[in-house]
This record gives sequence, C-alpha cells and structure tokens, in this order.
Amino acid sequence: MSIVLSELLKGKKTVALGGHIRPDGDCVGSCMGLYLYLKEQYPQICVDVYLEYIPGAYGFIQDTDVVRNEVGEILTYDLFISLDCGDKERLGFSAPLFSGAGQTCCIDHHVSNRSFADLNEVVPEASSTSELVYRMLDKEKITRPCAEALYMGIAHDTGVFRYSCTSPETMEAAAELLRKGINGNEILEKTFYEKTYIQNQILGMALLESILILDKRCIVSWVTKKNMAFFKAGSEDMDGIVSQLKQTKDIEVAIFLYETDTHSFKVSLRSKETVDVSKVASYFGGGGHVRAAGFTMAGTVHDVINNVSHQLALQLDGA
Repeated sequence: MSIVLSELLKGKKTVALGGHIRPDGDCVGSCMGLYLYLKEQYPQICVDVYLEYIPGAYGFIQDTDVVRNEVGEILTYDLFISLDCGDKERLGFSAPLFSGAGQTCCIDHHVSNRSFADLNEVVPEASSTSELVYRMLDKEKITRPCAEALYMGIAHDTGVFRYSCTSPETMEAAAELLRKGINGNEILEKTFYEKTYIQNQILGMALLESILILDKRCIVSWVTKKNMAFFKAGSEDMDGIVSQLKQTKDIEVAIFLYETDTHSFKVSLRSKETVDVSKVASYFGGGGHVRAAGFTMAGTVHDVINNVSHQLALQLDGA
C-alpha cells in the first residue's frame, strides 16, 4: 500500500531527510523537492536535509545552501526519510541519525533495495525517486522551486527521458512540472549536458585509454588518483563518463572505475539489453538498477576488472 504523506507526518515535529553517498541528480532532486514541499506546506515541522557535497551544477535548486554535510551533535528526529538509497550503509554519515529516529521511512526505486526502514515505498519500475516523491505530493500545492528539483531528478535518472524506465506516467509528471513555470531546457543544459573544462579533459582521457574486453562486448576505462591530481579533478568530475562509454557501438556493457583511495575503486556499470548489472553490483556489495549499477571494490585496477569481467561473462555467455 502506498505511503500517504499526511498520515506519515501526523504527530511529527522533527523530520530528517537523507540520500545516498556521492549524491546524483535524482538523489538531490528528490531530497530537495520533498524538503521544499514540507517547508512550504508543513511550516510547523522542523525539517533538515543531510547530504554529502552537492555538485555545483545543482546549486540553482533553492535552499541547497542549508543542506547539512556533516553530523555535529547527534539529534533524535521523530522521523527520518531515506530517499534514493538502497540500504542504510549507503546513507553514509547520516546513518546514525536514521538508526536513532523515532520512525524511519524509505522512498526508493532501486531493484536492490532491502526495504530497511519501518515503512518502505520501493517501486523498482519507477523512473526515479523524484517521480515517486511527485506522486506523493498534492499536485496543486507544488511550487516552482519544488518543481525544479523534482524535474531535474526525473530527467537525470531517465537520461533525459531516453532510458527504458521512462513510462507514460513519467512524461506526464514531467509535463505537469513544466506547467509550474520552470525552465526545463535550462535545467537540462546546466545540470546534464554542460561540462567543465576539467570534466571534458577527464572524459577525453577515459575515452582515449578505454579498452574492449570479453570478445569486444564490453568497454572499460579507469582513472587513478594520480590522474585526478594531475587534472585537479574530484569525484563529481567523473559523472557521465560511464554513460558516454555505453554509447559505443556493438558493446553490451560499459565499466568505468575511478580510484577513491589507494587501491580502492568506485565502479560504475551500464548495460544495453541483455545484462542485469544490478546482479553484478549486488554480488560485490553494491546495488542499483538492471541497466545501471555500482559498487566499491578494493584491489588493483586489474584485480577489479578481472573480478567484474568474470561476473559479466557468466551473463554474456548465457545470453
């Protein structure tokens, strides 16, 4: 049964919102969209948002400057709502607040979600968590700032409405958000398409040094800490590289990894039609969607690639 927001908030005085580590467009969009709605429609409730560093491109979303990037004093909230997060560990620094809350709720669309909260609204077939948040709100009361956040989230997790998760309902939600007076084209240009000079340099290197494996059915590339230091790049500059690799003709799977610590890599997987990358990610302790997933793995570049390619081969060889 779907969660009714008014019922969920009944009797609550303090609410915390949190999303997954290294927040992407959908994570930021769903958290900020819900925050802005609660702030406007439930002014009697104190609401805080906990997220890691938000990429600068998302800074146009109203009130991103009040997002808390760390937990100082451990507060006990009446309710903690986890958004776009498949398990408690991926909440990162805000996980203790989730554990200590009077009640917990999870709103998510990852197929790997473990339904770890007291109340769970997990819909794997949904395009995005932002779309799920949109469904929960009173459409007449959605203001322009809230609409901007939710539209960005939906657009990002659908690859600007190109991925198979885009349903007629997704397009209808986007249309209704556009009717709130937002500039959809500008949002897409500034947050999805536009890249910094550093991002283009890293992307160029990743494409130039990519290799084909598994009988040329898989493309893989990686960026080391040394590379990142040379280009003065951060983790936010890695966004979009794996999706660009996936556009390579005749491949089925794209793998991109970048070093987050010495011999520790963030691995992103994308597939086209036959491989369920969420199964591979779950095998290595991560999660995600059928066509997009990720995880973290320790080892050398070649260790990681060998381990991942073995799991991919099990599906590719059986296809």
